[in-house]
Amino acid sequence: MRTVPTIVWLWLALPVFAPAGASQAVSPGDVGVQERLGQKVPLDVPFLDEHGREITLRQLADRPVVLTLNYFRCSGICTPLLNGLVDALNELKLDPDRTFRVVTVSFDERDTPQIARKKRDNLIKQLKRPFSPSTWRLLVGRTDATGGRPSSVEALTRAVGFQYRSQGKEFVHPGVVVVLSPTGVVTRYMYGVNFPAADLEMAIREATRGQARPTVIKALQFCTVYDPESRQQVFRLTRLVGAVTLVGLALFVVILIRAGRPVAKGPE
Repeated sequence: MRTVPTIVWLWLALPVFAPAGASQAVSPGDVGVQERLGQKVPLDVPFLDEHGREITLRQLADRPVVLTLNYFRCSGICTPLLNGLVDALNELKLDPDRTFRVVTVSFDERDTPQIARKKRDNLIKQLKRPFSPSTWRLLVGRTDATGGRPSSVEALTRAVGFQYRSQGKEFVHPGVVVVLSPTGVVTRYMYGVNFPAADLEMAIREATRGQARPTVIKALQFCTVYDPESRQQVFRLTRLVGAVTLVGLALFVVILIRAGRPVAKGPE
């Protein structure tokens, strides 16, 4: 009977059906998001804006803030995330100059105001609707004399529960958008690189009222993580994909077993 060898072969071949990059993916470890819904971020820590001027989040939080944490030389998840946000903003019905503001903060101490300004200009060009540069701000931290990570960036990332780490010249970090109320309270987390305009609009409206909403889909927290070794996006929904794969293989085995059964012959 060939059924048993077939099952053994399928079991041994299971790693082949695993999602590409899953086996060599960088383990998140201390990388991820510890949600801080309802908690307030530090509004008075200083950053530098695109022109090298000192600025605080308090100066920008006169309306809900759509916050992203990236680094501007990122060759991984940052660009898809920001492009996904651009797509959502293009479909959004809200007036950005009156109802919300986007703030992108770099956690890479090597990023400068000049790099931030160039990145901001490129993002604004992708928007298909009137969007003043003051409505999307890109900030960097002030590096101290030691050249280490700016304390303002560390204070903000801790406040929103954004955990990342450097690996070589790159960073391993989650892809997430954090929505803040006008008083600096964390009200929503949105994961991944695609953000439906309706969801973003609802998040902004809720932030206006100061309503914190729990994240429904937390499985997407590690959906995309940049792997600096393979220089590609690694999809980490391994449990879901593994379960689907096992179900598919089980059905395949059942079909093989049924196909291998001798057909009963009727009386001649």
